Amino acid sequence: MNSQRLKLSQLRALVAIADTKNFSEAALELNLSQSTVSHAIATLEEELGVILLQRGRYGASLTPVGERIVSQARQIQHLLDNIVTEANREKGLKGGKVRIACFRSIATHILPTVIAEFRRHFPEITVTLTEMDDTVNMEQAVREGRADIGFTYLPASDEFETWEIIRDQYIALVPPNYPLKTSKLTWEQLASYPLIMTGITCCAQLISAYLKKSKYPMNIAYEVREDSTIVSMVMQGLAVGILPRLAAEPLPHQIQVCELPSSLERIIGVAVLKNALHSPAIYAFLDALRHQGQFVEKTAV
Repeated sequence: MNSQRLKLSQLRALVAIADTKNFSEAALELNLSQSTVSHAIATLEEELGVILLQRGRYGASLTPVGERIVSQARQIQHLLDNIVTEANREKGLKGGKVRIACFRSIATHILPTVIAEFRRHFPEITVTLTEMDDTVNMEQAVREGRADIGFTYLPASDEFETWEIIRDQYIALVPPNYPLKTSKLTWEQLASYPLIMTGITCCAQLISAYLKKSKYPMNIAYEVREDSTIVSMVMQGLAVGILPRLAAEPLPHQIQVCELPSSLERIIGVAVLKNALHSPAIYAFLDALRHQGQFVEKTAV
């Protein structure tokens, strides 16, 4: 027999009858007449030279060879569905928009490389970027549909699907004129300096909880919101700053960078609403983020 004479409509009819056990119900499912379905099966059996269905008063059942063939017919249908999905995905990537909410250090050090690479592959997709200074605001933007993708600290709320992007260590920024013997501070040394605290809630909460580990009382001399202001104040010898490394960069070479008494890091992840209907453009951008792993690891060093 010539396999090219087999028709997809015949295979669809066979699968529908296998599912419904009935010619008339299969016809309703396929939105065809019962005679059309019967003709499709009869023609298929004639082409193959085997009996696929046993007809009876109470419906139709597959013969042993029919069972084997319908299994392969389902695979063919599944492959056809995949073809349609890929085509629809490609059509979706011919345009659209990806809206991102993130904080400055991610916008500065991570996203430009990702966006540039993404635009090379998908030039017709618009990428918009909104900088926010707190993870609460970023999560709220995603929750309310004002952003498709947000960056936040992990772990995040269960309403989000998240992927870890980078682990960013906190460092101590010590003024140029402060004498230092080692590149790692002790709790006693840290307590002896005036400190600058960030006023950004998510970061401030993390640092405050960390400083409570110390048996020495800390001298919080200043509280400011902007990372660049903290760096400038350290440069002028006013106090020691504690910042995530990404947020501190770029640093004047005169500033002394020290390890904290014990490790402190923020785990940054990308977040989307769980179970939401995301566009192909959004999935493509998430893929681009995942493929930037080597760049992210180098940046974190």
